[in-house]
Amino acid sequence: MLIDAKQSCLLVIDIQSKLNPVMFDPEMAPKGAAKLMLGADILQIPTLVTEQYSKGVGPTVDDLQDFMPEGSPLEKDTFSCCANDEFSTRFKASGATQAIVCGIEAHICVLQTSIQLLEQGVDVFVVEDATASRTPENHRAGLERIRHAGGTVVTTESVLFEWLRKSGTPEFKQISQLIK
Repeated sequence: MLIDAKQSCLLVIDIQSKLNPVMFDPEMAPKGAAKLMLGADILQIPTLVTEQYSKGVGPTVDDLQDFMPEGSPLEKDTFSCCANDEFSTRFKASGATQAIVCGIEAHICVLQTSIQLLEQGVDVFVVEDATASRTPENHRAGLERIRHAGGTVVTTESVLFEWLRKSGTPEFKQISQLIK
């Protein structure tokens, strides 16, 4: 199944200032998330940004601050975003049937959120190059478990171009600049 911009909600999970630097590739999640957030903004796709216990783990990384939608971030103390009432209310209000998921860590918060969304009948697309963990093994294991549960693992570029569906539009020109 293709990703449909009209059915999507972008989830940016816990890319935070004190947690991101210890990821095996600390540039991967923020770089991919920034492109996705910009693309979602261009295409008017709802975006939810979460922070896990920001007092201890810090705010969302500086590289993403300018792209955060109004009302962000959603503070949570649960690993799964779905266990947070405000998140669940906002996700349902978006009307999305597809969740485009990125963030950290792949084997904890991204995994638990993805599995619970799948259990709710949501189509889940986890963006491999916008998701990270402290070790490559945990990243790989988290993505594999999500695949096994019925989620689809994708890349930033595949999401952006599936959202677009065609070239030759003003949106295509804007989004093409994001991947250069």
